[in-house]
Formats: sequence, C-alpha cells, structure tokens
Amino acid sequence: MICFILVSLYCEAQYSFSGYINPDEWQNTVYLSIVEDYRKMSGVYSEQIFAKTLADETGFFEFKGDMLSTENRIYRIHVDKCSETQQDINHFNGHCSNSEELLFIAKNTDTLKLPFSFGNQVFCKVESNNPRANAFLKIDSLKNDMRFAYGEVRSEANRKLNNKKWFTTLQDYGTALNEPVAELAIYAYLSDRSSDLHSYYVEDLQNNSYYDDLKERLETAYPNAPYTAQYRNELAADRFMLASTEDSKSASFDIYLYTVLALSFFLNLFLLYRMWKNKQSKSEDLKSKLSKQEQVVLEHLLQDKTNKDIAEALFLSVSTIKTHTNNIYKKLEVQSRNDVKSLFIK
Repeated sequence: MICFILVSLYCEAQYSFSGYINPDEWQNTVYLSIVEDYRKMSGVYSEQIFAKTLADETGFFEFKGDMLSTENRIYRIHVDKCSETQQDINHFNGHCSNSEELLFIAKNTDTLKLPFSFGNQVFCKVESNNPRANAFLKIDSLKNDMRFAYGEVRSEANRKLNNKKWFTTLQDYGTALNEPVAELAIYAYLSDRSSDLHSYYVEDLQNNSYYDDLKERLETAYPNAPYTAQYRNELAADRFMLASTEDSKSASFDIYLYTVLALSFFLNLFLLYRMWKNKQSKSEDLKSKLSKQEQVVLEHLLQDKTNKDIAEALFLSVSTIKTHTNNIYKKLEVQSRNDVKSLFIK
C-alpha cells in the first residue's frame, strides 16, 4: 500500500508536454527550452535547450519527466526546417528563420497539449491544467491587434497616437493577467531600447508606480526566480542612468554650451583661414604654369571680357589673344572660359 502511494505521488509529480506537428512541413526533432532571461524570449538559443524528442510518423511528440521547478517558469517548444548540419549554427546565433515556437508557463506537475489548429497550424492552441499556460498567446494576440491599428493609416501622426495608447494598453493588460512572469514579456517589449516605445518607457519610469508594483508582485510570487533578480537589477540600473543623466545635464549644460560656442567660433575662423590659404595657394600654383603675358590675359578672362576687349586693352590683335587663350586652356587642362573661372572663382 505504501509503495502504491509513493508510486502515485511520483507519477503525479511528472510533467507532460505533448502535441502534434506536420511531419511533411517540419523536421521531426522537437526541442524543449527553459527561458531564464526574459530578454531572450524570442529566438532559439542553444544554452536554453534541455531536452529534445522525435515526433512519430503522425507528428505526435511528448516530453515527460519530473525535473522542472515546482514554481511557474517560462518554457519554449520549437521546431525548425534546418538540416542537422545547420541546426547547431542557427541555435548558436539565436535565430532560425525557418522555425516555429511556442512560449508557455508551466511547472513540474503540469500537463500541456498542443493540438493542431485550423489548417494544421502548429502551436496556435494550448490546452493545460495550468490556467496561466497560454498567457503569451494572449499577449501575442493583443500585439496583433496593435499591429493592425498601426497599419490602418501609415502616418507619423497615427504612429505617435498609437504609441501612447498601446503603451498604456499593454501595461494594463499585463496587470490584468495576474501573472507577473507573463508581465515581464510586456515589460521587455516596452523597455526595448530599439523600440519606438522606449522613449515612453523612459518618461514613464520617472513618475509611474507600475514598475515598483511589478517588482513587488514578482518578489512576492517568485522570490527566488532568476526573472525577479534580473528585473530588480535592470530597474535599478535604468533609474540610476536616468538620475545620472539629469544631474549631469543640470550641472554641466552651461559649461557645455559655452564651450561648444567657443570651439565653434574658433573652428570657423580656422576653417575660413584654411580655405583662404588653400584658395590662394591653388591659384598661385595654377598661375605659375602660365607665362607673364598669359597671366595678364587670364586676369581679363576672369573679368568676363571678350577677346576684342582684351585685344584693345593690351594693344594686341584678336588672333594673338585667341592664341594666348588656347595656351591657357591647354596649360590649365580645361575646355572653356567657364572651366577657367571655376578654378579661380568660388
């Protein structure tokens, strides 16, 4: 009797994650990962994978065991279309364009089933005894609504209005999920430095108690989880950065401004002097290629005088002026009067 009870307890402590894939579309290797860094929720990372199994000819697969945490954690199941030689490379890079993944919340005693959805789509539906297992699917559904709202009118005004609206909407939705681990997916999205929403996060962090409330919820529900420590450290680092930035701006703005103005003034003087010297030097170098008479003719050419005008001014014939002009073109390697002017007049 005691043995039966022990066996029963052991069986009850097992997890079972099963489902179907389309064997005609995917490789039959299915991977199970634990996500302990919420900045690495999307993608494929070799260090997160702790189990793999083969789907049978019907596409059915199952992961079973008793080694998971007794608390909720973030897990990922994924399949891909990579060959065996490509898989290690893709997993190492953290990205596989030919993969399909599902994030879910589970613990050691949970049962999770992933049946086919419409059109034999994989990982679109979650059936679990853990009511929080499909939190990430709900978040993804909300993000799809958000993308649709952005796409209705493609303009800067629409983008800014939607940024403000959806920043608050996502935060409120995360709180309503009543699962701080799932909220971290939203926090990671809103605070991503590469996102358009990051500027709203920086502003919001200074006056919204939401972030301290989330920290309190995490510390209460998951005091020893890696996500809690990561969030606590990130929050402290971002606030320290903001405080340092504000103090630095306040203390050094005037000095910075006057320094920039002074440097700009002297730099402009220096550049003007260099330009003048370069122009003078270049003009002298070009003129040195010409004879004395050709230099005199050049000065008249630069004044837009005709050959006849130059001939009368220098008491020479028009044909002589033409000869000097052609010699000037040849020595300066130009084709016309406009070309000559471009060398000396800026």
